[in-house]
Amino acid sequence: MNQQSYYGWWQRDDLCYRHGHLFFAGRSVQALADQFGSPSFVYAAARVQANLERLHGALATAGLADRFSLCYAMKANRFAPLLTFLKQTGLCGIDACSPGEVEHAVSCGFAPAEISFTASSLSSRDLEMLARYDGLFMDCDSLHAIRNWGARKPGTKIGIRVNPAMGIGRAANDKLQYAGEITTKFGIYWEQFAEALEVARNYDLRIAKIHFHTGCGYLTPQLEQLERIIAHCLRFVDAAGEVERVNIGGGLGVPHLASDQPLDLQRWAEVLHRQFAGRGLHLEIEPGDYLVKDAGILLLEKTFVERKKNTVFVGVDAGFNIAPEPACYNLPFQPLPLRDDRTPYAPVTVVGNINEALDVWYENALLPDLTGHTHLALINAGAYSSAMASNHCLRGHFKEFLLF
Repeated sequence: MNQQSYYGWWQRDDLCYRHGHLFFAGRSVQALADQFGSPSFVYAAARVQANLERLHGALATAGLADRFSLCYAMKANRFAPLLTFLKQTGLCGIDACSPGEVEHAVSCGFAPAEISFTASSLSSRDLEMLARYDGLFMDCDSLHAIRNWGARKPGTKIGIRVNPAMGIGRAANDKLQYAGEITTKFGIYWEQFAEALEVARNYDLRIAKIHFHTGCGYLTPQLEQLERIIAHCLRFVDAAGEVERVNIGGGLGVPHLASDQPLDLQRWAEVLHRQFAGRGLHLEIEPGDYLVKDAGILLLEKTFVERKKNTVFVGVDAGFNIAPEPACYNLPFQPLPLRDDRTPYAPVTVVGNINEALDVWYENALLPDLTGHTHLALINAGAYSSAMASNHCLRGHFKEFLLF
């Protein structure tokens, strides 16, 4: 791959080189690094809103206006200023997966009725806390959850999360799949669905929603699989009776490599229209990645450049523990120099400061001579990064900023 294509695919109006300097959200990235220091996650509110509006537009154009709700999957990024901003847009609710997330979302302005809750392995303590939030909608992930929620909230509406035993993920990445050939903990399988309906009836619970989420990061080539999954899940809807809503989960991906193409939102929306036309159902969609991933960058300080055997290593001042996706899910965050010196680019491997073999940010990244460069930026760091951070090796320090 040549230098031009490597540094062209990700550029857009709000993330690009201007006169040789990298700009993000209208700001010089070098100026941001100088002001905020490193490691720092920086998010662009305008990009998040644009992503939200793009989703709304595609669904409306496909004939689904007034028949859908977006529930931001806050496990992707729970930064309080970001959540407060999302509330202020009025364009989405929240998908929460722990009592702590519910409490945090409420503290950022969301009403319990704007929160859809789905989680597995709920303890009695979890259920007691959740039951205190009047209006919170509970999607039960197991027979255990149905029984225990029914004991606390008999006569209420619930959703049931189902598992169609079919998965989806970016480039068939099985690390991103919640369902498939291997039996997973997520949801109720068809073989137990009749029992789930019976348990719900025993507690006078009305099943108003069917929920399924089977994978993450899918792009246009995976849309045929998405359509097969939805078609398969409609048998759960039919068997449940008078269902009002279907939650199809999230999973919409963004490009990570030059070989990736952006998800064709119109084709995606047409899949939903085709599968749900005439059913009178309200659709819930839980985007996390799509809303915030490409709206964030991670600023890192360069610590060293050194050749070891045939590999040139570039060290930075943070490791995989503060943004685990490259190590855990093989989802690379492309590193960018903060200025384009027009010098020849050569392959290097960017590594962090954690004493673990998997602490590699990007192998064979094309970077210029970094003499005189003080920082690098990693793109696509807005989701499943800071929210998954740990303090491994006591190197968990980072800062977060939201730009308006």
